[in-house]
Amino acid sequence: MLKNGWDFLKEYGLPLCLFIVVGVFTIYGLNQAKVAQGEEALRVAKESILHGTIRCYALEGVYPPNYAYLKENYGVQVNEDKYAIFYDIFASNMMPEITVVEK
Repeated sequence: MLKNGWDFLKEYGLPLCLFIVVGVFTIYGLNQAKVAQGEEALRVAKESILHGTIRCYALEGVYPPNYAYLKENYGVQVNEDKYAIFYDIFASNMMPEITVVEK
């Protein structure tokens, strides 16, 4: 037997609303997780370069002259397709300014 619109809404309205609310919160949560993952990957990339720089200074007594030197001699690996790396050194005995930004 066919139900009228009000009976259908009373029977299926609450479950449908709950389903929509759960769906919205799930999509929001997944989006927040993706943002947090991107921020963490950026932090790890910068720390990798920073640790390599400090390791070089500890072993050689001078900071590396550029990022390429870190890659070749200290195995620092950062996804250069995803991140732009700015390595600005003023003097070999002063900590360089390291900036990593997402492209």
